[in-house]
Amino acid sequence: MTETADHPDAYPPSAEFAAAANVDAAVYERAAQDRDGFWAEQADRLHWHEPWNQVLDWSDAPVAKWFVGGRLNVAYNCVDRHVLEGRGDKVALHWEGEPGDSRTITYSDLLAEVGRAANYLTSLGLTAGDRVAIYMPMIPETVVAMLACARLGLPHSLVFAGFSPTALRQRIDDAEARLVITTDGQWRRGTAAPLKEAVDEALFAHGDVPSSVEHVLVVRRTGTEVAWTEGRDLWWHETVAAADPAHEAEAFDAEHPLFILYTSGTTGKPKGILHTSGGYLTQTSYTHRVVFDHKPETDIYWCTADVGWVTGHSYIVYGPLANGATQVLYEGTPNFPDEHRHWQIIEKYGVTIYYTAPTLVRTFMKWGRQIPDAHDLSTVRLLGSVGEPINPEAWRWYRDVIGGGAAPIVDTWWQTETGAIMISPLPGVTATKPGAAMTPLPGISATVVDEDGNEVRHGETEANGYLVLDQPWPSMLRGIWGDMDRYRATYWERFAAQGWYFAGDGAKLDVNGDLWVLGRVDDVMNVSGHRISTAEVESALVGHAGVAEAAVVGATDDTTGQGIVAFVILASDATDTGQAMVDELKAEVAREISPIARPREIHVVPELPKTRSGKIMRRLLRDVAEGRELGDTSTLVDPKVFENIRAGSSD
Repeated sequence: MTETADHPDAYPPSAEFAAAANVDAAVYERAAQDRDGFWAEQADRLHWHEPWNQVLDWSDAPVAKWFVGGRLNVAYNCVDRHVLEGRGDKVALHWEGEPGDSRTITYSDLLAEVGRAANYLTSLGLTAGDRVAIYMPMIPETVVAMLACARLGLPHSLVFAGFSPTALRQRIDDAEARLVITTDGQWRRGTAAPLKEAVDEALFAHGDVPSSVEHVLVVRRTGTEVAWTEGRDLWWHETVAAADPAHEAEAFDAEHPLFILYTSGTTGKPKGILHTSGGYLTQTSYTHRVVFDHKPETDIYWCTADVGWVTGHSYIVYGPLANGATQVLYEGTPNFPDEHRHWQIIEKYGVTIYYTAPTLVRTFMKWGRQIPDAHDLSTVRLLGSVGEPINPEAWRWYRDVIGGGAAPIVDTWWQTETGAIMISPLPGVTATKPGAAMTPLPGISATVVDEDGNEVRHGETEANGYLVLDQPWPSMLRGIWGDMDRYRATYWERFAAQGWYFAGDGAKLDVNGDLWVLGRVDDVMNVSGHRISTAEVESALVGHAGVAEAAVVGATDDTTGQGIVAFVILASDATDTGQAMVDELKAEVAREISPIARPREIHVVPELPKTRSGKIMRRLLRDVAEGRELGDTSTLVDPKVFENIRAGSSD
């Protein structure tokens, strides 16, 4: 990618930031020279009840064992040890409820809450290895429930609170959960939306087929009236709140299952991604410390993800709490009661590290910089991006408007399956490029290969290929719950001869050898034999001053194999000139990428279909582009969005 004179090619860290950073450039060499020794050093930052005798056992590949023989307790590492080391009065969570209520929870408070929950779950007869489903919004009790499960060796399965009863039942059945923890409801844009009702529907969804669930533990959040099944349903405030706060943590094997998190699969049946304890906690703690340059004494950290996704597991609960972080936990949407909410929260708590998704950054751009400009964001010293590749336009806006033109951006690539960040700039070390993930972290090995598994070489031109991980890593998934054959087929079959994990993403190396993630391979379009990334075309469209947001899909084309179809939302100050605007945008893409990338169709639409976590549902846009009946729309914020899109598409 060439930059104009207005934009530098790369943004090196300031001398001041680099001097105070948690790591320097020497860490790459140290990790490369002694990989096992490097990971042993990271694991030593945790508390082990019993030490391990082997860093990595890869003899049963593709199933890894990390820190073999070691025993630890994940919750002890996240809570107890901070209290025992004299930091009990330190704030763990600044919780901000959507209606404006708030709570401050110290590490001592958190320890007592987790102890009560652990004692009560034990009284229900749950023992290590039993599964618990958690279907809750962003409230402190959700974090407490996760930590209580971790403390007792109960693998938890968090189900995003926006999922349907059918999706919830599917996950409960697959994990054979004995307990569901939920709330009466959740606040969404000022309205109390029911959750307990969805649990009841899920548990009766299969008629006469009984669920594995014995109890439903309910937190009162909204005060909504709920149906009650005596003997099965239990109020948190009547049970957990009355339990003894003192609880002794038991150590578990490093490979003891910690959680199952379901992710969508190409077959439609969700895959239960299994993560275990020692390696996962080692890598989430390490990456949180070095990628965010986290200073526990002074930083106020805020990850805006939902705990129902892996980002919430790794970078709200386990990584930050293992590092003794003080963090913000926010329940609601970014525009309730208005678009100022995030910036007010940053001002209120003095947030220093802010980690969010490119979709949200582009939404903020659409709303206009006058909104963040009305607030003092001077405490922000580092910004993070997660979930999808970030286009350079959004990257620069994020740095300039939210980061005061100075805060480094860590554009992180990782997956539910990898458990923790794998590829990212290091903020005190890397001269970052807008939109590039840059290079694998110290201790991580990734490469870009062609169809046949040959490593692609950059030279005077960019080199495109598939992103593979060619060495095991501590937080890697240990399988798909109950289906190890599917695990091997999904992730290891493509490059089985080489023994590599295929991430399912395309990537390119630029002329300097820096890595750019191009998105899912099924989001890489094949137009007349040329591989073109949807993210690349979207970036070119959003680079036009008149476009606020864009989503691109490949649609079947008799001539070219696939044709590029784009859906764009115009910026608030742009005028829709109809065909003239469409022609201008097509020309912009042709100019930015290549005439081959010129979209076949561009539809100006009022909104895009998004899940509650902010992800654009490209699968459904593909259905629209190809004139098919829509697939499942249950996870969308607003299924009616398609009426507007179809209206725009038929113009």
